Amino acid sequence: MRAIWKGAIAFGLVNVPVKVYSATEDHDISLHQVHNADGGRIRYQRRCEVCSKIIDYSDIDKAFEDEGRTVVLSKDELKSIPAENSHEIEVVQFVPSEQLEPMMFEKSYYLEPDSKSPKAYVLLRRALEDTDRVAIVQFALREKTRLGALRIKDEVLVLQSLLWPDEVRDASFPALDTSIRISAQEREMSAALVESMAADFEPEHFTDDYQVQLRKLIEAKLEKGDSLDTDETFGAEAGGGGNGEVIDLMEALKRSLERKRGSGKPAASEDADSEDADDAGTGESADSSGGKAPAKAGAKTAGTGTSSAKTAAAKSSGTKTAASNPAAKATTTRARKGA
Repeated sequence: MRAIWKGAIAFGLVNVPVKVYSATEDHDISLHQVHNADGGRIRYQRRCEVCSKIIDYSDIDKAFEDEGRTVVLSKDELKSIPAENSHEIEVVQFVPSEQLEPMMFEKSYYLEPDSKSPKAYVLLRRALEDTDRVAIVQFALREKTRLGALRIKDEVLVLQSLLWPDEVRDASFPALDTSIRISAQEREMSAALVESMAADFEPEHFTDDYQVQLRKLIEAKLEKGDSLDTDETFGAEAGGGGNGEVIDLMEALKRSLERKRGSGKPAASEDADSEDADDAGTGESADSSGGKAPAKAGAKTAGTGTSSAKTAAAKSSGTKTAASNPAAKATTTRARKGA
């Protein structure tokens, strides 16, 4: 890793010299634009609309427009802003971590001690550990004054830049102001589905499917050229997905629970009655709209569920027997549609 910035954490009268490194990186496959007729690379030019010349970066300044007036700011003028010249990460307060709104987190940086003796660095780290708090800091980086949170990860101080409060939009959705009635059965079944999919978060169990499939497409194209058949590459099941519309919420919950239980067959009862709440097996690896949820994350708890879910096994045994008969299942489906 290469340090992107050097400075010092101001912890009261204690200075902690540090080097700053980006803690994250982009793993996406890099694609560029080409002309679809001849494969020529598409390039963007910095062309002045007054003289029509192509301009080098060294000859570009920045400007601000206000009611038809343009203010041009040179590089030297921008560098004269005091905050831009500050290399201090100032600790302003220590707060409980639960008071930080996750939506405000922006980017993470590792801080490495940058002195012959890392004692001050270790002292600050211990102070955060002993008090179980997060340090709120202010600093300037890349032409912007930033708010940040200083915490610990694996014995290393991590600086997370935060959005300013006015950068987080208010959520105002009129649809949520309407009165919605949720039945006790629906709440119990949804709770059972959540419980059946409960697990400890282990991010290494998840993969970026799009990047994996994009790599597969690139390799297939390199091998077969223009004769590439995408259906053959990805299989007939590519595409698909639900439209997000839930017609019968109780039926969707019921089918989800049965599929998670491993039957893979829809429930064969007529309507959602009181037994629907008890028919809570071990959930499903899909949401109510039919979209698949991460199966790996829930794999460890495939056998878990609430007490009502366990009772369902006995109560729904007759239903499952009827549903196992294709003819009976078809008859039940037609009966439901007719209703």
